[in-house]
Amino acid sequence: QVQVVESGGGLVQAGGSLRLSCAASGRTFSDYHMGWFRQAPGKEREFVAAVTWTGGSTRYADSVKGRFTISRSNAKNTVYLQMNSLKPEDTAVYYCTATNVYSDYGKGRSDYWGQGTQVTVSS
Repeated sequence: QVQVVESGGGLVQAGGSLRLSCAASGRTFSDYHMGWFRQAPGKEREFVAAVTWTGGSTRYADSVKGRFTISRSNAKNTVYLQMNSLKPEDTAVYYCTATNVYSDYGKGRSDYWGQGTQVTVSS
């Protein structure tokens, strides 16, 4: 299996940017599709973005499309989430995930999860 650890969360003003990183270890990183979910207080967990194992294809939630960009470096065993034009409604705990089945992201699920990193956007 693969282990993932997120970093890069923090407090930012609305309109600002943050870049989350997720470092993977264990099994071969390039065997896995990678993605991000988030969960705000009192709300259900929601899919944010995903990238295939090659990095050749991505998908995004409508709420972040055009503002967030997911990318990966298989050489560094790391996946990134660049978040621009942040809004207060982006405030949540962000979770990095890994899966062998890319279509799982369309179903709101994944196999391996990190502990999460808090992102807070102030108005």
